[in-house]
Amino acid sequence: MTQSRRSLLALGAGVATLGATLGAPRLLRAQPAWPDRPLRLVVPFPAGSTPDILGRVLAPHYTAALGQPCVVDNRAGAGGNIGTDMVAKATDGHTFGLTINGPLATAPALYPNLPYDPARDLAPISWLARAGQVLVVNPALGVKSFADFVAKARAEPGMLTFGSVGAGSGGHLAMEDIKARTGIALEHVPYRGFPQAVLDLVAGRISAIILTVAGILPQLREGQAVALAVTSEKRLPQLPAVPTLVESGLEGATSYAWNALVAPASMPAERIERLAKETKAALASPQAKQTLDTSGFEIVGSGPAELRAMVEQEAERWGGMIRKLGITADG
Repeated sequence: MTQSRRSLLALGAGVATLGATLGAPRLLRAQPAWPDRPLRLVVPFPAGSTPDILGRVLAPHYTAALGQPCVVDNRAGAGGNIGTDMVAKATDGHTFGLTINGPLATAPALYPNLPYDPARDLAPISWLARAGQVLVVNPALGVKSFADFVAKARAEPGMLTFGSVGAGSGGHLAMEDIKARTGIALEHVPYRGFPQAVLDLVAGRISAIILTVAGILPQLREGQAVALAVTSEKRLPQLPAVPTLVESGLEGATSYAWNALVAPASMPAERIERLAKETKAALASPQAKQTLDTSGFEIVGSGPAELRAMVEQEAERWGGMIRKLGITADG
């Protein structure tokens, strides 16, 4: 072998050794720990709301399981859109959010200038829980069943009124679904929240309302309101004598209020999977079950794929109704 040939081989071996030496630390270097600073759980509703109560049950579990404080950050406004938009635009890798039907499924149809796209800007983590709603009326209306209510509405077209917590809200859309299936005419009266709507129902200023059972249970127990039907697939444990809408003759008329956990679309998949795993563990705790039972919710605790599919179905169903009826966020 010539001297030049031996020199070239030695040089190549040296370069290979140097490359291996320099490359080894890169191959062995561990990924930075996550989370490495406090987590922020944005709840786009005020303190004391159902999402807020649920968020404050979940946050301590994240703190214990993930080794960093998890802080609940209430950012209410615009039906939950303000806080949800904050989650969509977060870039710190440590922000996620707990929201409801509206900001994820119906807001794109209600708000033409929505500053975020739920399908594009948000990543699903977990479908947390769902709650069937209940159709209630003022006792002075003189109806005892859903069939009675439909008959009275048909006999007095446009004379009966129903309240909701806002145009395009779950209760509003559930009643519009009933109207479409039965052909009855009811006048919609939107409110800023359910307390005033319940007060007006009890006072007889509106005829009916659809809302979660926790918002009306005291009035039902006092005889200040009459429950006619529930929107869930099965009867509610809190109202075992009240039939479902399906039992009352409206096949397919099921609907739920629900809560979900989402992250910015930029959050890495492994972090989302870890949050989904810890969320399922948190929802299995007795405290979570008691809190949700009290609020009339049942635990779901799904993974990201199930939440994505559910939101897509809800957006198609209710978004389609909003567009068909020309419902806007203003009424």
